[in-house]
Amino acid sequence: MTAAQLAEEALALPASARAELADKLVESLDPAEDVSLRQLWAAEALKRRDEVRSGHVQTIPGAEALQRARDAASG
Repeated sequence: MTAAQLAEEALALPASARAELADKLVESLDPAEDVSLRQLWAAEALKRRDEVRSGHVQTIPGAEALQRARDAASG
């Protein structure tokens, strides 16, 4: 089975099964890569925090953000 075929079958799974599969795949990645990835995400989080604190970026309530994501996915 090719990666494309596997992905096609995985995408046909219910959302909860896809989430479980995604978690297992992420956990299987090389720990050295994981450390590097965590460092990149930490740097991004700090950058975004600083943007909010400085007023360059305005936040929106979580419920509104989720609704926007739902609207984008359905539209």
